[in-house]
This record gives sequence, structure tokens and C-alpha cells, in this order.
Amino acid sequence: MVNPISNKNEVKKGLYLVPTPIGNLGDITLRSLEVLKNSDCILCEDTRVFKNLLNKFKIKTKIISNHKFNETKNLSKIINLLKDGKIISLVSDAGTPTISDPGVILVNECIKNNINVIPLPGASAVTTAISASGFSEKYLFYGFFPEKEKDLKNSLKFLSELNVCLVFFISPRKINKVIPHIREYFVGRKILICREISKYYEEYIRCLVNDLSIFDKEPKGELTIVISDKKTIKKTSQILSESDKNIIKKMINKLSTKEITEIISEFSKVSKKEIYNYCLKLKK
Repeated sequence: MVNPISNKNEVKKGLYLVPTPIGNLGDITLRSLEVLKNSDCILCEDTRVFKNLLNKFKIKTKIISNHKFNETKNLSKIINLLKDGKIISLVSDAGTPTISDPGVILVNECIKNNINVIPLPGASAVTTAISASGFSEKYLFYGFFPEKEKDLKNSLKFLSELNVCLVFFISPRKINKVIPHIREYFVGRKILICREISKYYEEYIRCLVNDLSIFDKEPKGELTIVISDKKTIKKTSQILSESDKNIIKKMINKLSTKEITEIISEFSKVSKKEIYNYCLKLKK
């Protein structure tokens, strides 16, 4: 077990990126709480929202409003505090800072000034949704959909060609506008819509994109969408080439039928069944 931090002297100086719960306040980590308690100040998006967490865990650290509309204005002041050896934590309203949230500008300025940037592991709607999807572990996180319809269609057309899972964030008031475009570009793929992750009314809607329908009522809570990877159909030939047959003949007495089948199928378009049957024929 890691020893808890008892005072500021045990915390490395610099900027801490502290993930906060995406729903259930119980998901905050012990280390995150200790860093928040021992920070000189905490930068947060909405002070009213963040105070709920501070009050829950009786944290008295000073908080400073830092959102997309004032983060540039705050920059020099925060950098000077960090240069003076202050310990500052950056949080977002929910989840990991800088992931579709403010903070990238500050992180880059810290890097330029050789100021420590210390990220803490913790809550993330992206990885939580992926883990529940049942889809491929290879994924691309896109973030929020573009506002303009033309940009949206261009982006979805490009993304639909990638053979990875795709993760998006979207507000409930925009979901019905996006669904027709998802159905157009991701035919045949699976979709998972996560609503209110880790909260009491959390919901996971699973279906084929083809069956995705418009919501009758605007859903409550932020949504995380996961679209499955693009399944490619391997073109197969029913006939082994003479070259393939010669290679198999050389391996037939050295390797098992299963091993030969796996090796040949790696570089041949012939089905595994055809390769396997040919091996059996030779062994007889």
C-alpha cells in the first residue's frame, strides 16, 4: 500500500492534473484527495460544481475559476505561482483534465518553462465506455462532434473508413441531429450509447447502427458514444497455388497440421480449411 501524503513537503512541486469522478463521487482516488488537500490552490471550471466534491471530502484548499473563456487571461498568473514553488492542481468538472476540457494551453506553457506536469490516473468516460462496449481494444477518441453539418459529414465519412472503435462525446440536445448521419456512414456496425455513467440512473443502450432510432425525448445527462470497428471480409481463394503446395510439402514432416495452416494463411488468400485439408491429404 502506498503511504498517504501527510503534508505539502512530501508533494513534488508543479502542476497536477487531477481526474475527478464522472458521476459517483466515490470514484475519486485516495491519491487525488491527498494532492487536492495539499495543493496551494485548485483550478476548476465551475466553482459551484467543484465545491460539491470539496465539501464531501472536507477539503479547504483555495479554488480559482479556470475555464475556456478565461484560461488565457489566467495563464501568466498561474505560471508565476508555479515558478514560485506553489503546488497547483487542475481539475475539470468531471473526468480527466485536458481531455475535451480546458488545460492544454496551461500544460504547454508549463512544458516551455520546465515546470513539472504530474498527471494522476483516474476517472475517464472514454476508457469506462470502451471497457463496457465489448468491441475491439483498438480505439480512436474523437471528442465532441463538429458543430457545422458540413464538417460533421466530412469527419464521419473519414472516420468511417478507419478500422478501429470510435469514441465520441455529445450533449443530449444534439444527439437526434447526429443519429441520421451515424446511420448513413456506419451501416453494419454496432453502437453503444452510455448515459449518466456511474450515476444512479446510468444507462447503456446497445444496438446495430441500422436499428438506431431517434430519441422520443431528449435524454438526460452527457452521452458517450462508442461505435465498433469496421469488419473487413477477407477475400479467399479455394485453390492452393503450386508455390503454396511446395512450401507445405517441405514443412509437412516438421510441423503439425495446425502450425502449417496458421503459417500459410498468414500470407495466402486460401481459406484455412483448404490448407488444413491439403495437409491431411499429404499425411495420409
